Amino acid sequence: MGAPDTTSRRTLRWQLATVTGIRDEAPGVRTFRLALQDVSAHLPGQYYVLRLTAEDGYTAQRSYSVASAPDGTATIELTVERLDDGEVSEFLHDVVVPGDILEVRGPVGGWFAWDGGSPALLVGGGSGMVPLAAMLRHARALGRPDLVRMLVSVRTPESLFYGDELTGPQVSVVHTRTAPDGATRPAGRLTIDDVAPLVRGGETAYVCGSPAFADAAAELLVEAGVAPESIRVEQFGPTG
Repeated sequence: MGAPDTTSRRTLRWQLATVTGIRDEAPGVRTFRLALQDVSAHLPGQYYVLRLTAEDGYTAQRSYSVASAPDGTATIELTVERLDDGEVSEFLHDVVVPGDILEVRGPVGGWFAWDGGSPALLVGGGSGMVPLAAMLRHARALGRPDLVRMLVSVRTPESLFYGDELTGPQVSVVHTRTAPDGATRPAGRLTIDDVAPLVRGGETAYVCGSPAFADAAAELLVEAGVAPESIRVEQFGPTG
């Protein structure tokens, strides 16, 4: 099941966050580790809003899913894909360095949040794997990896985020354009044969990706026997 919305007036106020680390995940994709002023009480699937303010007062803000599992600290990780002409993502990738101060507010959202207490089927495409990775990490931190099954769709092996973590019996990776050497499944879009073996019955499905991917994945889940009311979908677009 999804978790209650933990958004509150306190989480919607802006606070300062110090960039304490930056690491590359894939070409054009970086994870930013932020130390907040307040402890983050986020749930996997929630997001933070990040705001940039220019010297002339112009502001730009974007929402980014939390990639890290909740750990009771004031630290979160946001994974950001650099988009051409994306004023926020370009600044984060090209300008921000450890020690810089950013403005954030959150955590926000409840519909797509997972409380770690019930079975979940996670289906992500591209950057849509970010909130799902937080769910997988949370399940493992709880010592309950059996609660989740994760299906990730990526174009090529090089475009896979968190590749060293997306292993084991809980995770299946599908390559849509180029499959790695030795792969038993040829490159291609998700099919019912990819989805059906992961459905156990009674779980909540979390789908995240582009609108086209999310719609197709949700249809496959229904075809595989998942009740429509048990499917939670979050779509993203190139807002930069």
